[in-house]
Amino acid sequence: MSENGLRTGVVSTRKITFGIVAGEASGDILGAGLIRSLRARYPAARFVGIGGEEMVAEGFHSLVPMERLSVMGLVEVLGRIRELFDIRARLFEYFFATPPDVVIGIDSPDFTLTVERRCREAGIPTVHYVSPSVWAWRQKRIFKIAKSVDLMLTLFPFEARFYEEHQVPVAFVGHPLADRIPMIPETGKARRELGLDENAPLLAVLPGSRAGEIERLGTLFLEAARWIQERRPDVQLVIPCVNRERELQVRALVDALEVKLPVTIVRGQSREVMAASNVVLLASGTATLEAMLLKKPMVVGYRLSNLSYKLLSRLVKIPHVALPNLLARKELVPELLQDDATPERLGAAVLERLENDNEVQRLISAFTELHQTLRQDADEKAAEAISGLLERR
Repeated sequence: MSENGLRTGVVSTRKITFGIVAGEASGDILGAGLIRSLRARYPAARFVGIGGEEMVAEGFHSLVPMERLSVMGLVEVLGRIRELFDIRARLFEYFFATPPDVVIGIDSPDFTLTVERRCREAGIPTVHYVSPSVWAWRQKRIFKIAKSVDLMLTLFPFEARFYEEHQVPVAFVGHPLADRIPMIPETGKARRELGLDENAPLLAVLPGSRAGEIERLGTLFLEAARWIQERRPDVQLVIPCVNRERELQVRALVDALEVKLPVTIVRGQSREVMAASNVVLLASGTATLEAMLLKKPMVVGYRLSNLSYKLLSRLVKIPHVALPNLLARKELVPELLQDDATPERLGAAVLERLENDNEVQRLISAFTELHQTLRQDADEKAAEAISGLLERR
């Protein structure tokens, strides 16, 4: 018997209705995996709410196209605020008229937590999948979350500890990326597929996926790469760009350098580029998790405007920004932030990881242990936790 309720692998004949709300592509992928695992337990189940193509392919009924929720930026949100309110009202009307057995919000907390709170007030059990960064800043949001959810599903163990400390029911389910990325990276295969030299050392440079990040960090990272190449001309430089717009932006920054820098620019394929690398120079964010799961030594650099940095320094309540360091609860990888993020310091940190085999082996061992911690079969663990909530009801 699982501690959450249903025995693992047991199939129920109950005709459960799952209300699920996902607002962006990453949530759609999580939702599709969750639907597969829930259907294995509840073959007669219905799945309805808001989701994308991945969820729809699993038999999900989306009341409105998920793309209508996928809005980024304050101005964009304000321009669509009436439509977003209308979508939320339509959800409430449907869920209150034909109440599902449970409502599951996937990420997109600004939208989904409000939906969850209203549904919970109406007597419908609620689950939130993917914790907001409440453990890092604006920690008073925990009180809103406690009123909104019957169960929080977290991707990281340190998140679960935070909710336990605040008496919010929680289950750590692991991270789907840890399930998908192999324990041993296929570096040679990645280089062959990308057409890169299999023998020369390779530095992957990832200054971010958004225009603003590349504007702030692109030239800094390129100057660090040039500093490295002056000392190690054998190092290959590869920059993956998320789309054509970011590729043009990066090419313009390369062309603007006073000294020509030999660099290979790849559209998309950031994971493949990291898999092919010896070291990764990158901005903080989810990419640090991918680099860790790929067992790649990394150097994290980041800059904000001075005003933003001062404000965030007062609000953020965590000692590290890189996910490997947060997971290990100590500094495994260097974080060079704001004034510490100079070409020379970033370059020296990269060279140390290129040339210190003992440090590389230590990191690989630590990253492997963290990978094993996160590899929990997240789809199954999430479905198991939700089944437990339903059975207790």
